[in-house]
Formats: sequence, structure tokens, C-alpha cells
Amino acid sequence: MSKIKSEDKMEELKEGMPIKKEEEKDIPKMEVVEPEEIEKEERADIIPGIAYVFGSYNNTIVHITDLSGSTITRISGGMITKHSRLKANPTTAMFVAKRAAEFARDAGITALYIRMRGQTSSPGIGPGAHAAVKTLSKEGFRILGVLDTNRVPRGGPKKKGGKRGRRV
Repeated sequence: MSKIKSEDKMEELKEGMPIKKEEEKDIPKMEVVEPEEIEKEERADIIPGIAYVFGSYNNTIVHITDLSGSTITRISGGMITKHSRLKANPTTAMFVAKRAAEFARDAGITALYIRMRGQTSSPGIGPGAHAAVKTLSKEGFRILGVLDTNRVPRGGPKKKGGKRGRRV
């Protein structure tokens, strides 16, 4: 009985096997378009830059450079609004990104690598950072990559208070 079952399974497996090379001769071959030619045309149009988006809970800063690191523009929330409480607002961050995009477009940049960063040892990136990135993509820049470059403290200096802590 076990031999019969194993033979049936072998037949089922053979039916699902790919076509052998002898049977492949009957299938007509299609022409293949070389992807290298298409990519070269697209690459000529792309002039990349790097957008450093710093989003804390107090401010949002967008700093755009070329690939060598030369600054093209640096715009912060304080340059858009004079209310301290609104500098980290997503709406203000949208206007920050729009103004930075104007300068970058004038410099000839068409694509951006984005590096997002928040305040060191804060729970996350501020509310304006995501709005700034979204606005940069809506302004017509091609986003090549998004990288989180948030700094993480690893111990740091000795805390105040001594060995046994602060005695009350």
C-alpha cells in the first residue's frame, strides 16, 4: 500500500514540474528590451541633493545641500513665524519646506536623499518633520531615500547626585 501511495505522489509531482528543455524548442522567444538604455535617459534628468530635516518639539529646520555638502539653503520655523509656540507646528513646517524647495529648485536639484533627525534622547521626531518631507515630495522632488539619523545616548556622563543619590 505504501508503494502505491508513493507512486501516486511521484506522478503528481511530475505533473507540476517545469517544462524540459526538449519541449522548450516549440515556444517562440520574445524580444527583450535592454533596461540599461532606459535608465541612462532617466539618470540624465536627476540632479540629487541631501535634505536634512531636524524636527524637535520646539522647532523644525530644513537644510538642503548638494552631494558634496555645500549648503544651498537652511530654513527654520522661526524664519516663517514669529510665534514661539508655532515653530514646531506641521503647518509651519510645510511652509518651511516650500521655501527651501524654491531655493533648491533654483539651484537645479530635482531629487533628494532625506535624512530625518530629532532631538537627542527625545522619544521621537517632532511633529513638523513628517509634514516637511511630505511637502518636499509634493513640490516635485523625487525622493531617493529616507534615513533616520537620530542620535541615541549610550550612557553619557555621570549623573549629578553622587553614589547614593540625592538625600532629601
